[in-house]
Order: sequence, then structure tokens, then C-alpha cells
Amino acid sequence: MLKPPLDLIRLALAEDGAEADITTLSTVPAQQQASGSILTREAGVIAGLAIAAATFRLLDDNVSVELLVQDGAHVEPGDVLAHLSGPARSLLSAERVALNFLGRLSGIATLTARCVQVVEGTHARILDTRKTTPGLRSLEKAAVLLGGGQNHRFGLSDGVLIKDNHIKAAGGIAQAIEAARRTAPHLLKIEVECETLAEVQQALKARADVVLLDNMDTHMMHNAVELIRRDAPLVLIEASGNIGTNGEKLRAVASTGVDFISLGALTHSAPNFDVSLEFA
Repeated sequence: MLKPPLDLIRLALAEDGAEADITTLSTVPAQQQASGSILTREAGVIAGLAIAAATFRLLDDNVSVELLVQDGAHVEPGDVLAHLSGPARSLLSAERVALNFLGRLSGIATLTARCVQVVEGTHARILDTRKTTPGLRSLEKAAVLLGGGQNHRFGLSDGVLIKDNHIKAAGGIAQAIEAARRTAPHLLKIEVECETLAEVQQALKARADVVLLDNMDTHMMHNAVELIRRDAPLVLIEASGNIGTNGEKLRAVASTGVDFISLGALTHSAPNFDVSLEFA
């Protein structure tokens, strides 16, 4: 279950003007009580339900929330996720923020689960990237885990990932790896982004720990995997770059024999999961 980030929820409620909801304040009596249910309108994986519950409670601790499923649960259209009761004004004013958290995170978990299913039976594991919503990274990466994926670096200090601009700035792949070996802690792996077979060979010669095959077509990727497995069988292989979540292409990439497939789309392009609050 995702731990509710109370400061973030407060910011989101303030952004939405929940304390000054003019529509609700002008149409609903202060003493009015109400009950309702959070429903899902599609199949998928739930993430952020505890955060949604905390959103209602943070606005008004008189709101009661009964969760009927847990984060990580697979649901079907029409499933009831939670029952709520309490002051009608509070339920209405917290509704959009609560459902925004739930819809966003469940969308990520659901898309991740679909990608994991596509590569099932292959060697590949699905990873996220740092292409996350500013301020929401910890939640979005947790949603990826709930969908069955794995996390790449959380931040820039978590590992050495030498990309094309690093290579240009350092003067080449060998120079970049050598500099990283001198500076980075010995427990951190050194990963290098390669776009050609020649660059893969340079990375292996310089003793990279992980090779990232970037923007390669599947034919070149297959050849790169064969080269690495032959010459450096302990080196891990990641594929990335314009792979997307299309099932056919994703399966083709997984079938090349890579260890990991990193997908920015998991967090930057996941569709919102359709949930709603319905009053009884």
C-alpha cells in the first residue's frame, strides 16, 4: 500500500481550492450528511487508494472511509473500491483531488501490468525511467512496482548512466568510463548508452557493467545481444528508446534476449484510470 504523502495532499487540496469550494458551499447545507462509493469503470490494477482515502480524511477527519480492496489489486469494471460517509460538503470538495491521485497512479500500475504481461515468458524485465511528474516520482515509481515492473534509478546519485552527451563532453566512451571508475563508489555499476555495434564494442573494451542499447532496431539489437553474450557474458543489457508500450514491438524487443526494457511511457504517457465517486 502506498504511504499517503500528507504534505503533497495538502498542496493538492490547496491548489484545487477545496476549503473555498463555492459551488458546494452555496448549494449544500453545512449539516448535510452523505454516503457514497468509489467505483472503477475499467479493468486494471489499483494504486493510490490509500492516498485517495487520506485526501478525504485530511480535508475533514469526520469522513469515514472503508477500503474494500488494497493497492495492487486487479479489478474489473463496476467493482466497488471503497465506501465513504460523512459531511456531504467534505466529500464533494475532496472528490477531484482524491480521484486525481487514484486515477493517475492506477493508470501507471495498469499500463505497467500490461507491459509485464506482454513480455511474460522472455528473459526481459520491465523498468521505469526518471521521466516522471515533478514532485510525484516516489508515488509513480511505487505504482510501477504495484503493476509488476521494477524501478530504474530513483535519482541521479543512484548509479552511473553515461549517455550520449556525457560521452561527447568526456571525449569518448572509454574516457567517460575511465573517469567514472576513478570517481564513482566501487559499489555503483557503470552503464553506458550505445547506439551502434561499434559503440557496444567500445563499451565492452572499457569494461562497462551494463550496456544500454538505445534506439536500435530489433535486428541490430539482436546482433548486439549476441556480441555481448559472447564477449562479456556477465554484462547486463538494457534496451530503451522509442520502444513504447505497443505489444508487438515490445515483445519483439524482449525476444532479442535483453535483460531489461526501460519505458518512459509507463510514467509520462499512462492513460488516466477511470474511477468515480457515486453518492448513494
